[in-house]
Amino acid sequence: RVQLVESGGGSVQSGGSLRLSCVASGYAFRDFCMAWFRQSPGKQREAVAAIGSGGRKSYTDYVKGRFTISKDNDKKTLYLEMNNLKPEDSAMYYCQASANVVSFPVVEGAQCHGYERTYWGQGTQVTVSS
Repeated sequence: RVQLVESGGGSVQSGGSLRLSCVASGYAFRDFCMAWFRQSPGKQREAVAAIGSGGRKSYTDYVKGRFTISKDNDKKTLYLEMNNLKPEDSAMYYCQASANVVSFPVVEGAQCHGYERTYWGQGTQVTVSS
């Protein structure tokens, strides 16, 4: 059974930093494509960043240069380093794991493409005040 547990969220002032973590269990972490999404009240969940099994990364335009996605396969942990945070970054942040390749896997547009299954964590809240 795949489990994803996020942590590291909190409240910071504009310009501050946070590092989110997502600890995975129940599967071969190094073989999965991983991503971070976020959702604000009243808005659709949106992709933030993704990292493929081979380490290829993709970011959405509004976080490029501020956020960094990384992973530690030995620790089965996904990270999101967030710097120069802005009030519009406030949201619930979710970790996603993609598994079972069904077509040519691609990391593009801050998402993992070409996989059959996705798994989600419960989310961690980030609040940025001006």
